Amino acid sequence: SIVLCLVYAQQTPGAAVQGRGGRAFARPAPPPDDNTGFESIFDGKTLNNWDGDPALWRVENGTIVGESTTERPVKPNTFLIWRGGTTKDFELKLEYRINSTNSGIQFRSSALPDVGKWVLKGYQADIDAANTFTGQVYEERGRGFLALRGQFARIAEGGKPKLVGSLGESEALKAFIKVDDWNHFHIIARGNVILQFLNGHMMSAVVDDDPQGRAAEGLLGMQLHAGPPMKVEFRNILLKKL
Repeated sequence: SIVLCLVYAQQTPGAAVQGRGGRAFARPAPPPDDNTGFESIFDGKTLNNWDGDPALWRVENGTIVGESTTERPVKPNTFLIWRGGTTKDFELKLEYRINSTNSGIQFRSSALPDVGKWVLKGYQADIDAANTFTGQVYEERGRGFLALRGQFARIAEGGKPKLVGSLGESEALKAFIKVDDWNHFHIIARGNVILQFLNGHMMSAVVDDDPQGRAAEGLLGMQLHAGPPMKVEFRNILLKKL
């Protein structure tokens, strides 16, 4: 169950647990992660099946690079959109590195051609260089903050996110995120439940029970944020349909 998944993900492998009568026993370590059933959706060489502004996105050393400069600014937020399918119930694993400002991973999102050619609206796994927002569940051009880092939140019909429980203190979880280095992001979305992990640690979770606000299926994309010059990189992008 999702509840058991949340509890298990927060356990420390091999840690001692107090049983009845005060007797301690070793908690079994979780099985090693593997990529069974996952498909690589980036070939490491080209942007085949990816669609974005060619002036801002490129492939370099096996990595997708999004970069804005003073001469090539971004306004509004723009996205590199995966055109190989849509995301519905899925798991996504990838590595990212960012040197400035803000980015994110869009999923179950919709295009807004009236706003811009490569503009998306929808769920976002948030990323920023200062790690103020990294790990939270955000909704781009929608309901905004759905679950901050360290929060397990629920959204009722027509309501705002309400805290169900804590996954840990935000600053403590922040310590697991590397600065200006590669980080491993893992997103699980099944039905109305979204779980987000960074470097093996659960960062946020949402149960979205708002039928008017939530999206069950949509596009996947990577964000290049409007504002000062920035660079964000993505590699080892793996997708598994559930």
